[in-house]
Amino acid sequence: MSPMADFHAPKGVPDYYPPTSTQFFAVREALQNAARRAGYQPIELPVFEDTRLFARGVGESTDVVSKEMYTFADKGDRSVTLRPEGTAGVMRAVIEHGLDRGQLPVKLYYAGPFFRYEQPQAGRYRQLQQVGIEAIGVDDPALDAEVIAVADEGFRAVGLTGFRLDLTSLGDAQCRPAYRERLQSFLLGLDLDDDTVARARLNPLRVLDDKRPHIRAMVADAPLMMDHLCDDCATHFAAVRASLDALGVAYELAPRLVRGLDYYTRTTFEFVHPGLGAQSGIGGGGRYDGLMAQLGGQALSGIGFGIGVDRTVLAAAAEHVQVAPTARCEVYGIPLGAGEQGALVTVAGELRRAGVRVDLAYGGRKLKSAMKAADAAGARWVLLLGDRELAVGEVTVRDMESGDQESVPLAAVAGVLVQRLRRA
Repeated sequence: MSPMADFHAPKGVPDYYPPTSTQFFAVREALQNAARRAGYQPIELPVFEDTRLFARGVGESTDVVSKEMYTFADKGDRSVTLRPEGTAGVMRAVIEHGLDRGQLPVKLYYAGPFFRYEQPQAGRYRQLQQVGIEAIGVDDPALDAEVIAVADEGFRAVGLTGFRLDLTSLGDAQCRPAYRERLQSFLLGLDLDDDTVARARLNPLRVLDDKRPHIRAMVADAPLMMDHLCDDCATHFAAVRASLDALGVAYELAPRLVRGLDYYTRTTFEFVHPGLGAQSGIGGGGRYDGLMAQLGGQALSGIGFGIGVDRTVLAAAAEHVQVAPTARCEVYGIPLGAGEQGALVTVAGELRRAGVRVDLAYGGRKLKSAMKAADAAGARWVLLLGDRELAVGEVTVRDMESGDQESVPLAAVAGVLVQRLRRA
């Protein structure tokens, strides 16, 4: 960062710039590709929504709503909020545009920035980047497994191997109320501080997610939801696990897993990467069977996930995984005089139309400086064109790996390089 800069990025908002930006975009694309291969279609969501959407959809008792949202009044004195997560916005769009009235399930994916006001640290940003998917309208354990498998495939497409999948069931409206009373009774019998007692009265599951060591020790013997599932939820969870086994997706049962949003029911999961330290979660999600009805739509089931692109980039770095090629271009053209530049511009255009990444030496660079630039760009081939080559209609092609070079007809060089790249 320049000491003379007058402006800086807002606190907790990362910039992605070369060369690391190539990794960011490659990770995001790999995660989206996994969704596309499973039949999910793109949806683009507003960056801000009516504040009531998140208060009702995410849950007023959550830290996201009560502490972390960027909420403000617009010029029409309407309360709007920068989106803290994607599912509520997707559900609003599905209801508003009647997507739930067509073929089910509705399978959508999205990507972009989300906003939470929290203390910035490595992998925990106020503007976080996510890729998410939602499958809405069909209550099928195999669909739960598919959603989880899409995330697993996305991480593996990035090249990650050191992550694990934590899996649990949070029950449903039939069995969770009785469990909630049982857990609440247990918690209120402990010597808890006033804030934790208030949390136990409002949403006792949140106490199980408390990170303080002394609270963790106190709740070590707390009743667990997985031990109190009704028959339907237990059967559903067993079917999800069987489908994951059939798909070859490894998982660990995590009966204490609690996600940070209130709408989750039944299948709930989180992907964790130990290489990231305290901020080890790289993505997660679950079912939200009552959310659509809660937002004014049909009583349809749904399941989805949100994957942190920022954290996945950090996980790749922790595993020393190179997601994107380091080469900025494949071919680098060097005109040795002003008259030769136009000919190389034509060749560059032809190569780019064929899908080849090409750059040129601009500004009348000397040969030595231009060759250094070609090497820094990672180019495999360099095109050298001087007045003598131009006079006979040829260009010198240098292989940067072997150092060999040859003369090739200028009119044919684009086709020659395209063929060589296809064989490479």
